[in-house]
Amino acid sequence: MTELLEPSAIGRDDVRRDGAAKVAGTAPYAFEVPVDQPVHCHLVQSAIALGRCTRVGTVEAESLDGVLRVLTPFTAERLADTDDAELAVLQGCEIPFRGRVLGLVVAETSEIARHAAELVEVDYDSETADVTLSADRDDLYKPDKVNPSFPTDSAEGDVDAALRDAEVTVEQTYTTAMYHNNPLEPHTTTALWDGETLTLWDSTQGVHPTRKTIAKVFGLSPERIRVISPYVGGGFGSKGTVHANVVLATLAARALPGRPVRLALTRQQMFALAGYRTPTIQRMRLGAGRDGRLQALRLDVVEQTSRIKEFAEQTAMPARMMYAAPNRSTTHRLAALDVPVPSWMRAPGECPGMFGPEVAMDELATELGLDPVELRVRNEPERDPDSGNPFSSRNLVECLRTGAANFGWADRDPRPGIRRDGAWLVGTGVAASVYPAKRMPGSTATVRFEDGHHVVEIGAADIGTGTWTVLPQIAADALGVPAARVEVRIGDTDLPPATVAGGSTGVASWGSAVVEAARAFRAKYGPDPDDGDEAQGDTPENPDEEHYAMYAFGAQFAEARVNADTGELRVARLHGTFAAGRIVNPRTARSQLLGGMTMGLSMALHETSVVDPRFGHVVNHDFAEYHIAANADVADLRADWLDEHDPHLNPMGAKGVGEIGIVGTAAAVANAVFHATGVRVRDLPITLDKLLPALP
Repeated sequence: MTELLEPSAIGRDDVRRDGAAKVAGTAPYAFEVPVDQPVHCHLVQSAIALGRCTRVGTVEAESLDGVLRVLTPFTAERLADTDDAELAVLQGCEIPFRGRVLGLVVAETSEIARHAAELVEVDYDSETADVTLSADRDDLYKPDKVNPSFPTDSAEGDVDAALRDAEVTVEQTYTTAMYHNNPLEPHTTTALWDGETLTLWDSTQGVHPTRKTIAKVFGLSPERIRVISPYVGGGFGSKGTVHANVVLATLAARALPGRPVRLALTRQQMFALAGYRTPTIQRMRLGAGRDGRLQALRLDVVEQTSRIKEFAEQTAMPARMMYAAPNRSTTHRLAALDVPVPSWMRAPGECPGMFGPEVAMDELATELGLDPVELRVRNEPERDPDSGNPFSSRNLVECLRTGAANFGWADRDPRPGIRRDGAWLVGTGVAASVYPAKRMPGSTATVRFEDGHHVVEIGAADIGTGTWTVLPQIAADALGVPAARVEVRIGDTDLPPATVAGGSTGVASWGSAVVEAARAFRAKYGPDPDDGDEAQGDTPENPDEEHYAMYAFGAQFAEARVNADTGELRVARLHGTFAAGRIVNPRTARSQLLGGMTMGLSMALHETSVVDPRFGHVVNHDFAEYHIAANADVADLRADWLDEHDPHLNPMGAKGVGEIGIVGTAAAVANAVFHATGVRVRDLPITLDKLLPALP
């Protein structure tokens, strides 16, 4: 074949293969798959936060024309496995949080199902719920581990002594809010049980992990379950694990064999049933010499979890490895509350965990009269302070310096509250970003030759990240053929297994399997394969992970403008410079980085889930009141990267870009607001009430 040994397809700005179908509205999502005579579900949820339901009255609902079933804790199928209390829905009368599902109406139309759900009567024995997080609770406890399996605490040296002896110290408490992922497509499932097999069209970040979980919960062999998810309208981690909605859809389908069942959570329901990021309270202490070199670093984090299922976000993890300090200590403590179960959200750990440390570094720079970029450079470690291993690549300093040059940092007057543009106070801020660069074993890819082109099959997911586009580029590069001659098939458990799209590991994990399969294919069949020729490859273990610390790094620069009269805050510029290995596709990578930065901007300016302490629910549970960044908030937004070569990562030399963009953004904005106004806001989001009383 004359097309072999083509120029590398990796690094090309290929157009998204799924773009046209999405724009035209022909890409089928989980709620839209064409099935015959679908029926619809609507949930009945608890109106109290703690107690029991003593009666679920369904007579009036069941008498409504078009209602097919009303499942309750008294009538629903008993699950085979209830170890995961979040998924043990309709299995008992206990109510551990407000919004717990107590009933499921199945009807011929969504309108009838919703109406019938309103007719269901629930009686309660109510107890007083505890839903308020604070750092001075006497029932805080130390979890056995933090997500996914890191030590809860860390310590090296004598931190207390070093803080006492330090020439300059910063001791402050920083807080981040409760955040809900809120992808544009809500959590949605279409389920069909034919009496022998279960088919789930699900909005998920991993079809094979979903099948494994549902098989366990229902006591079915995985071979009797097929999960299909070719298109996903965003996830941000919330669709990386099975939540109650998938179990409920399956319960409904098994109650009505042969009828496809559709269940889509409403926006309001997602605030109780689809996970969220725990609020955090971060007590940060830094001690340094007059030269700015850190002598001590301590971060003590308090966060919440649910009483029925523990999730401990690894908030203090990045502080363990970010900067050189001979004396270091980090801790995590949890409050178990009567609240829904927290879960993954974009950059768990690193996103909230870099807010306190990076604002504290800015405060230290102010105390020292030192440029914030230079302070970070001076504390650059030679090796990973946590593991002691060398970094496979660490170009944070270059990100800081290149980003500063592109941003115009050299022209900055270091004094806060000095620069004005009419009524606007103007300031700039910087923060660093970091995210682990890993690959997960457990994926398999098949390469087959069909009708003159190569077909790559792997059960991977595209949650908007570009998998449909970049996997053909990776395969084409390994096969030495044009990417246009490579077709990819993903998002189905009938395809070879793949790990979840999470932790910025998708391309590294699935791409490694694709490369192995492509190499095996070329070795077996050479340049002239025949139709039907195929080979498989698995994601190999990476022995270098034991010997190197592997991370992506970045530097975020923000320009904030605050109206001196009204306190109105605008971020005029937000620039990020990243070192993320080899970029497979600049178009999709830039989209991910800009999306992450926008999400970080949203975290800085708007997002907070407000819990009513009397009733235990999030009161601003819709897009009218849970504010997220809109076009008007995103002005000059820019993402750049360095050409970085790291031979220890994977065959592509790629690091994940899905999450690092959000990390550090909120801290950079907060630091810019301080530089503009002289007002230090340590509690996110940065709202008018926190600025106005202290404005000059």
